Amino acid sequence: MTGQPGDAGADRRRFLAPPRGQVDPACFRHPLFAQYAGHRALLTASAWPGIDTLNAALPLPGRRFAAQDAALLADGLHYETRIATQGLIATRSENWHDLFNALVWARHPAIKSALNARQCLHIATMGPRRRNRAQQALTQFDECGVIVRVADPALLPLWDGHRWADLFAAQAARWRDGGIAVAAVVGHALMEQALLPGRLLVGRAVVVQGRDDAACVARVAEAIAAGEILDDPLELRPLPLAGVPGWHPRQDAAFHGQADYFRPLRAGRRYPPPLREV
Repeated sequence: MTGQPGDAGADRRRFLAPPRGQVDPACFRHPLFAQYAGHRALLTASAWPGIDTLNAALPLPGRRFAAQDAALLADGLHYETRIATQGLIATRSENWHDLFNALVWARHPAIKSALNARQCLHIATMGPRRRNRAQQALTQFDECGVIVRVADPALLPLWDGHRWADLFAAQAARWRDGGIAVAAVVGHALMEQALLPGRLLVGRAVVVQGRDDAACVARVAEAIAAGEILDDPLELRPLPLAGVPGWHPRQDAAFHGQADYFRPLRAGRRYPPPLREV
């Protein structure tokens, strides 16, 4: 998931989403989509929302969605540069990936703006055709990112050691009482893949120690903007989302024992400490 919207090379590598008419609207009741419930009509209506509909439903100060057509691309600008300099978010018609991207822009504009600003900083240094590890980290978070809030720091060693059954099953109550929680899903590629229920998705997580979801999300936006995080993809913690209590219909011992999904910790792998809620 390393390409930007409109990158044809990336499209060939991406998950192929099902046609709109073949998507069961019930999939949008999954917890992964909880923060986007207010705009569920954009996802479940029989017809695709057009650009004017998106701009009316998802107003963004200083930004707007623009149809990605030949006229738009004639400016020759990089996708990220166009957003920064013209406020135009290139959006393909009848495209799940870009529709979910629009929803994330509306729900988390500070995070998306910070990601865009950092990408543009690196583009200015590297040029439009080369990518460094920081750009890879920014893109991975943009495509597959989740923000996890941890109120109880005693849970982190379980995650650090990939002790998945302990983190998810033995500590299931902490996922329900707020000891640990998915504070935000920002990865639009994750949402696209969730169109097929039952897929075993892995989020790329930034962790914040705190008790308030909104404050933790704001802290991540601040940290991205300041260049405190996302300098390398290895900063991102893998989170097998199907293990989160209530996020998959089967969560028994045999399920948590699937080592090809709940992968053991690689030798030498270390994760950064969490950010702290301000």
